[in-house]
Amino acid sequence: MPAATTPFDADRPAPDAPAANARTPLTRLYRRELADYPPTGRRMAYLAIVVVTTVVLYYMLYIQYAVATSIITHFGMTYRYFIWVSVIGNAIGAFASLVAGLADRWGRANLVVYGLLIAALLVFFGLPNAADKTAYLVLFALVSFIEGIVLVATPALIRDFSPQLGRATAMGYWTMGPVIGSLVVTTVTSNTLGSATWQDELRYSAIAGFVVFIAALFALRELSPALRDQIMVTLRDRALVEARAKGLDTEALRRGEWRQMMRLDVLGSAFAIAVFLLLYYAAVGNFVVYFATVFGYSEQRTNALANWYWAANAIALVLAGLLSDRLKVRKPFMIAGAVGSAAMTAIFATRATHLTTGYYTFAWLFVGIGVFSGIAYAPWMASFTETVEKHNPAATAAGLAVWGWTVRIVVAVSAAFIPVLVTSATPLVEHGAEVKAASAQAAPALAVINAHPQLFAELNKYTPTTVPPALSARAVQEVGTKDLAVVHKAAPQLEVLQKYGADVQKATKNGPGQWRDWWWICVAGQALFLPFVFVMAGRWNPKKARIDAEAHQAAVNRELAALTATEH
Repeated sequence: MPAATTPFDADRPAPDAPAANARTPLTRLYRRELADYPPTGRRMAYLAIVVVTTVVLYYMLYIQYAVATSIITHFGMTYRYFIWVSVIGNAIGAFASLVAGLADRWGRANLVVYGLLIAALLVFFGLPNAADKTAYLVLFALVSFIEGIVLVATPALIRDFSPQLGRATAMGYWTMGPVIGSLVVTTVTSNTLGSATWQDELRYSAIAGFVVFIAALFALRELSPALRDQIMVTLRDRALVEARAKGLDTEALRRGEWRQMMRLDVLGSAFAIAVFLLLYYAAVGNFVVYFATVFGYSEQRTNALANWYWAANAIALVLAGLLSDRLKVRKPFMIAGAVGSAAMTAIFATRATHLTTGYYTFAWLFVGIGVFSGIAYAPWMASFTETVEKHNPAATAAGLAVWGWTVRIVVAVSAAFIPVLVTSATPLVEHGAEVKAASAQAAPALAVINAHPQLFAELNKYTPTTVPPALSARAVQEVGTKDLAVVHKAAPQLEVLQKYGADVQKATKNGPGQWRDWWWICVAGQALFLPFVFVMAGRWNPKKARIDAEAHQAAVNRELAALTATEH
């Protein structure tokens, strides 16, 4: 190492390694490893690409939920079938996350870049042109497989390019990926659904995917294993990390990485955040159904309402990350955010049975939930990666794979469980609009029937061709030919009401209470998150955390000085 190199050279560009100079433009499209830790400008560019990639990937994944009722109608799906599209997709995504645990060997950046391309192709050409509901399910499962891989690879890249004392901010930006992806979904659909089809909405998201793929293809890089398999607390560690990397046996470091992740602080924390996010999953997958069936909102109105949640959450994620890094603690933020989010979600749950609740009441509740959950989540992501690093920094991808698998399994189970608890959703989604339309069209006929209940009770015992002549004559005499014609004309609508009316009426009555129960389960998940905060890495007290940081810096300076002296 040159004698002039010091721990404070973090922002000084390092010269490219000879191997990097030998690369051709073509090989740079798949050989993406950096031999030196990048200076701040390039590092920020890589982080930005990863965040934007995450945004568009979740835009493509979540768009189907914003147009759920249109997709169900187009393919003639039952509501339960649509739910199982999501369940199967998340289950496949869960095991894809485990596959992505091999990202340390395959290259994280390549998984992200080419995974994004495949997802965009599937969403642009596959899903909108699916021949039937089975083909749609298979194609969505493939998109979910890609998402499961990228779910692990992108936060791994964020961790690589962010030292621990900047980790919460970086993770706050990364977590904006799913959140801003959701915000993009609701913003675009709330402004375009009036003139666009559900197929158009999917293609809009895929076009965004193609654009970001081009940028990532040429610009995204990743650290070499020797660099990323170390703990980097601050940017001042750069010189020491690069010096250590020269003699690092990365294969030895990765031995036993999966076994090292089978610990309470990793497994328990992954489960805790998964159940903490139950409301988030419902917001993505079920808000359209909930507000349509309980409060009568359109897809556009619900998506506009959800914008309040996503926008507040996105802002809180970044601000909480910045403050957590400044104070050098995570746990107080996690506790405060979880308690506040649970309180706001509890209020939201009580509103389910108050059908006169106004739009802006829900909007401000969503702002509160979004802010508090953001306060909890960005510091949690930072603390989780630091907890994994405590066991083995070379096992980052394995630790994140455990987290990704746990999250997707909980999403799948919760999605499958909602129709079991909220039984009202199925008849209301499948036949609610049909029954409402039939009721309006058959209103004159129903008025006639209600005026002569006994007569029509007897007529209903027969088909139109088997009515006894005496009963037919009585009907003409009591009701009149004109009113009988009104009833006969409304026969198709009356048949719909007879077949589905009672079920829809019962579901309308029971639905609010059933949804309220599910929202209380979401509150319980947020409460369950709290005890697992105590097993994670990190200090509670900012003063003690600052003392730790100063001691670490002194140790780095001593080791770097010793290495420099040895080289001379």
